[in-house]
Amino acid sequence: MKWVTREHARVDRIACPWLIRAFVDPRAEFLYVPRDQVLRIAAEQGAISFDAPGAELNHFEEGGDSYVTFDAIVRKYRLTDPALLELAKIVRVADGGSGDEPEAAGLAAASAGFQRIAKDDFDNQRLQFPLYDALYAYCQTERAERRPA
Repeated sequence: MKWVTREHARVDRIACPWLIRAFVDPRAEFLYVPRDQVLRIAAEQGAISFDAPGAELNHFEEGGDSYVTFDAIVRKYRLTDPALLELAKIVRVADGGSGDEPEAAGLAAASAGFQRIAKDDFDNQRLQFPLYDALYAYCQTERAERRPA
């Protein structure tokens, strides 16, 4: 399946492709396009649009709380892995949301740094996927110890 989002990806627009490849579609293809072309390109390519105004999967509010596209994908595909839900909290705060997730500041800083050293969005994605692998492993262990039984 093809997926399309805005170019110049940072936190949520890199976390989502990692999530999609790891839990939804391991052969997913991603397109990074200008903001005003996301919906048109998605329609032309038969792709799923995400993290853009009017996209199929985007930020949303529920019960007075704000969620990011990572959360929208978790919800749509009914992903329930506890470590993944912990990672979603970190992504949400790192992408500008509110919350007390100390790891979010490091993720936001790393994401900004990767964006500066990457040649393009595909290189950025390639460079950052191991960071999300590591954060997911962290959520499986260290954060799991802090969760109430």
